[in-house]
Amino acid sequence: MKKVKVAVIGCGTIAPSHINAYTANERTEIKYLVDIRPERAEKLAEKFNVPITADNFRKILNDEEVEAVSICTPNDTHAEIAVACLDAGKHVLCEKPAAINMDQVNEMKAAADRNNRILNIGVVNRYNTAVNRIKDMIDNGELGKVYHVYCSFRAHRSIPGLGGPFTTKSKSGGGVLIDWGVHYLDLIFYSLGQPKILTVSGTAHSELAKNMKDYTYINMWAGPPDYNGTYDVDDFVTGLIRTSGPTISLNGAWAQNIGEEATFVEFLGDKAGIKWQYGGDFKIYSAKDGVLYETIPSYSKTDMFYDEIDGFIQSAMNHVKSRSNIDNVLVTSQVMEALYTSSEKEREVVL
Repeated sequence: MKKVKVAVIGCGTIAPSHINAYTANERTEIKYLVDIRPERAEKLAEKFNVPITADNFRKILNDEEVEAVSICTPNDTHAEIAVACLDAGKHVLCEKPAAINMDQVNEMKAAADRNNRILNIGVVNRYNTAVNRIKDMIDNGELGKVYHVYCSFRAHRSIPGLGGPFTTKSKSGGGVLIDWGVHYLDLIFYSLGQPKILTVSGTAHSELAKNMKDYTYINMWAGPPDYNGTYDVDDFVTGLIRTSGPTISLNGAWAQNIGEEATFVEFLGDKAGIKWQYGGDFKIYSAKDGVLYETIPSYSKTDMFYDEIDGFIQSAMNHVKSRSNIDNVLVTSQVMEALYTSSEKEREVVL
């Protein structure tokens, strides 16, 4: 079998999940690891036996052997790198969010279309076994009419890298919504079969670290605080989305003055309901013949990161758009931008 040669661009926190999946896949071979900090690329190259490292993604553009790339770089670089790689004839898997605003997302899609190349976005929960089980139940009518979905992605005090790229809107595009909420909203739209979005209303708050030196935290997973840096993104977001199907409501927080995590999605149907603990299992609540039931399904699970990479490579090899293709993920970026616009303008946004 001819192996697809791949370049992984960006060797930070998310890169090992891509590298592990490519290494385990018999269809692929990583030729390059790229990072602006050469030591990071070199360290991973030694660990995974990758032959070539580079400090600039443009060094791989003219290598015709490289057919596909993973982009694992900061949000504000996604569009530039993706467009350049697509124009160079490469298929692209770009980590979430697609980009920091819809103008950049549309540029990426246009580049994929004009070059007839695959552009997938790293919304990995579309490959999560539990999510797909839930989607199948909704598709098969087992929940009846699904009339509302609620999601919560709230942590106590967990703002990442205060003062750094995560909390600087020009680099990240936003805070907890674009960082964590993207996963929840995308898996909901996917599970519901991509209903048409009608209106979006939301409010984003930036409160707990507005005085950065006074912010007390439990953890700070993207590096220590930089008190000379910027904090201009949301640490809490709430919203209501009206669709052609169910309504969707959300509450998300990097930081809140409630010392409990709440990370789950609830699908409310008139026959049954489901509560899924994010990243874990789900419960089904139903009633029959005057008896209430609470069911915890047992099922085998697959590695969603492997399945995401395998789906990308098969999509690229066969030129067939998959579930995480940009065409299917545009709605997630549109809704996030609409939530931010609604918050800024203090009004509902019609899509």
